[in-house]
Amino acid sequence: MNIRKKVRWALPPGTNRYAALDLWVPAAEDEGWSDDEIQYVINEVVEADDDQAGLEVLNWYTYK
Repeated sequence: MNIRKKVRWALPPGTNRYAALDLWVPAAEDEGWSDDEIQYVINEVVEADDDQAGLEVLNWYTYK
């Protein structure tokens, strides 16, 4: 799957990747992302090597 969408949300400082997902998912839902698209990003974040890598995944799907 190749998702090029971005989500408008703010990552609070000091947040780990799992807490960040708790904030990112509702923002993606509010912007009309499909369940499959959201699950794809969740899988990428969970499968990342560490928090930093997981947060980088979420950063990719975030408007700057």
